[in-house]
Amino acid sequence: MKRRLPLATGFACALASAAAAQAPPRAPDGHPDLTGVWSNASLTQLERTSGAGLVVPDAEAKARAARNARALAAAAQPSRLDDGLLDQTVIGVPFNSFWRDAGTSLGRVKGRFRSSWIVEPADGRLPLTAAGRARAREAAATANVMAPAGPEAMAPNDRCLIASRGSGGPGMLNNIYNSNYQIVQTPRAVAIVVEMVHDARTIPIFPTRAAAQAGHGPAVLQPWLGDSVGWWDGDALVVETVNVNPAEGVFGPIFLSPGGRVTERLTRVSPREIDYAFEVEDPVYYTAPWRAELSLNAISGPVYEYACHEGNYAMRGVLAAGNRQAAPRGP
Repeated sequence: MKRRLPLATGFACALASAAAAQAPPRAPDGHPDLTGVWSNASLTQLERTSGAGLVVPDAEAKARAARNARALAAAAQPSRLDDGLLDQTVIGVPFNSFWRDAGTSLGRVKGRFRSSWIVEPADGRLPLTAAGRARAREAAATANVMAPAGPEAMAPNDRCLIASRGSGGPGMLNNIYNSNYQIVQTPRAVAIVVEMVHDARTIPIFPTRAAAQAGHGPAVLQPWLGDSVGWWDGDALVVETVNVNPAEGVFGPIFLSPGGRVTERLTRVSPREIDYAFEVEDPVYYTAPWRAELSLNAISGPVYEYACHEGNYAMRGVLAAGNRQAAPRGP
């Protein structure tokens, strides 16, 4: 004869099963396992427009997604030879929306749609110093260079050295496509492969914050994506990055001086989501530290091998075309 569990006991078991299904997986060493393929593709951007609130109501977020879908459909029409795209004065529209994959909706963070990733300052804007504002203007000018005088006149992302728009980090921001990441975790290190330009970060994990900070390399070394070390703070992996190559901020949107510091926190909150937050400290470019929050959402993968002009092989053609265009024309 089958014995029925009391109703309260059965309900408690159901709740326990549901909680277990939502609990983030753990690695053999007991820490949350960040391993997987993740995406931060979203219509949300780093900064928000003046006067906008941080949280976007669901109805408004749905309306924005619908407007974006209509705009993409219109922009995906075949290009015309008389639409100006071949005019060298037209900047920033090198292809139609067919080639873009920025996401279909605003980003959700902690269950709510967000209008920006920045949460501090409260206005959602970068707290730029005068030097920071000047650097932002220089970044915009660099992005618009169509006929560079030499390799140094081009942004590192145009040379396929690092990803554009902050995809590689720190912090890791969404892009107009390839906003995907593969994370592989071991007890002693975490590797993050960025699909955009296939940047790769290998972050050693130390037992304590003090040990990690002592593990930074010499300041004279300024690698692409910086010198990162990590440690566990409860269930959050904390990653501290210093000595970011100054040329990384040529394109923006995050600018760091040699003394700048970025602290990231990755917390796996469910089988399908990582809470990702980072704080930027740099008194040269910012009047105060600022902080951003976003989510990394699980996708089936894989990340794709990014096709670019590896090793600057295309640079010869880019410069040759520029020289020919600048050369005086004969009668």
